[in-house]
Amino acid sequence: MKKTILDYFDDTVLKYPLRIAVADPTEKLTYEQLQSLARRVGTSIAKQKIEKRPVAVFMRRSAFLPAAMLSILYSGNFYVVLDAESPSARLQRILKTLCPAAVLYEQELEEMVEEVAPSITRIKWETEIAQQMYDETLLREIRTRMTSEDPAYALFTSGSTGDPKGALITHLNVISYMRWFVPCFEINPDTVFGSQTPLHFSMSVSDFYATIFTGASYHIIPKEYFAFPAKLMGYMNERKVNVIYWVPSAYGIVAKFDVFKYMLPETLEKALFAGEVMPVKYLNYWRAYLKDVLYANLFGPTETTDICSYYVVDRAFDEQETLPIGKPCDNCELIVIDEEGKAITDDSIGELYVKSPFVGKGYYRNKENTAKAFVQNPLHQDYLDTVYKTGDLVRKNEYGEFQYIGRKDFQIKHQGYRIEPGEIENVFNSADNVELTVCLYDEEKDELLLAYESDKELDDQLRAYGEKALPYYMQPSVYRMFQSFPKNANGKIDRKMMKKMIVENR
Repeated sequence: MKKTILDYFDDTVLKYPLRIAVADPTEKLTYEQLQSLARRVGTSIAKQKIEKRPVAVFMRRSAFLPAAMLSILYSGNFYVVLDAESPSARLQRILKTLCPAAVLYEQELEEMVEEVAPSITRIKWETEIAQQMYDETLLREIRTRMTSEDPAYALFTSGSTGDPKGALITHLNVISYMRWFVPCFEINPDTVFGSQTPLHFSMSVSDFYATIFTGASYHIIPKEYFAFPAKLMGYMNERKVNVIYWVPSAYGIVAKFDVFKYMLPETLEKALFAGEVMPVKYLNYWRAYLKDVLYANLFGPTETTDICSYYVVDRAFDEQETLPIGKPCDNCELIVIDEEGKAITDDSIGELYVKSPFVGKGYYRNKENTAKAFVQNPLHQDYLDTVYKTGDLVRKNEYGEFQYIGRKDFQIKHQGYRIEPGEIENVFNSADNVELTVCLYDEEKDELLLAYESDKELDDQLRAYGEKALPYYMQPSVYRMFQSFPKNANGKIDRKMMKKMIVENR
């Protein structure tokens, strides 16, 4: 019986030992090589006599990082990939919560590790891969003690509070999720992923684990390639990428540079996106050039492994419309709850709760936040029935599809009205010469702020546009042009940074 991620990975290695498993622009590892590296380093970690504990990973995003992740699983522990580009103070906060048994790092980041983790057991990647052997008996003994309920990894997410929270995901969560994702999108040994998302971000779970569960290939696209879209397309064509799963901002870069006028991704078959609301203007650009590609809008929080609902695009959308998040994934139940804790069955707005084996174990060493978000199913008290309270507001549309409205904690109370920033953004996103907009709220002055991405100042034009399209209480007071919105390490729009920039420079 396959009870862990490693059981699926080992089976894939037996079937496809010489197939390329993971690659970056300079390195390629076959499944056999990936397994060998992971087992050798896994043996070294296991000899530290730690088990079922977190091991932090400080490594660059390269073909060797997946090997490091798997090595920790082989050692009987769970991994936490940390973003080496994060401020030291944030990394120290995460490590204080995590209390890792060890830190696995590469030489290039040794100085940083010494700064943020001076007293934690350190294991250097370059030293351990020099070992030529792994201890098969030791690794086999460890495997006999592993269960599907053991943690596989934790991903730290800030959430609305700004404090890092480590969402803990088990082997069973990943296996259950893959049982939906792989057949839904027909991932197979011929699939070649072009990966945009870093491995400390939940979206990376889908394409990486779908790869090692099926014998597909996982090609890492460096972040800097998105600043040079022609180089991006060249890399995708060279590697014959046929499936991508990117944040909408990455799709937007291609659209804004009008890349397809000059070069197309020749082998692309499926284009999946998640992490942010996909502006319809970006989607329509891609669909105009690549009509035969399957497009899908995926939605879900880190706490549900990655995704809990999805929509395969099957009709045309105007730019002022918002894409639905569709229907529940197989083996997911989506419950919409009103403010009184009752189920909503019509098209009213409510908070989304998720019941599924995709739902993780809570937040590592954080009982308070776990108790707030991982709660008893509010529809009954008959038995223990834990669901995840997402904080996302949704409703059903006329097609019976779920529609994302916004974050409950983004909801604004302005001039006595409850306002969803996403509704304001939808209106301005369809204005001429505007690439994208973000609506923010200055609590101190009780004012709505509109940030817009454009190559020229459009304040007066947008103010007049808003007066015609929105009621007075939804009209922004402040408009601010950005040539390019600031992004966080995951490639998502950094709303907190943007608000600070606007408020401090008024």
